[in-house]
Amino acid sequence: MKIVIGVAVGALLGGIMGYFGKCSTGMCPLTSTPIRGALYGALLGSLFGLAQ
Repeated sequence: MKIVIGVAVGALLGGIMGYFGKCSTGMCPLTSTPIRGALYGALLGSLFGLAQ
């Protein structure tokens, strides 16, 4: 259950960061698009969920 919550929270926070922190050049991998931000956030959330 921790992993699912970590993925959901990470995807939400990453998507928000990708939406508000858009990089104009597209060279920033984390904040270039909301979808990519959500993917990175979900990955980090899953790692945090697995670590506990």
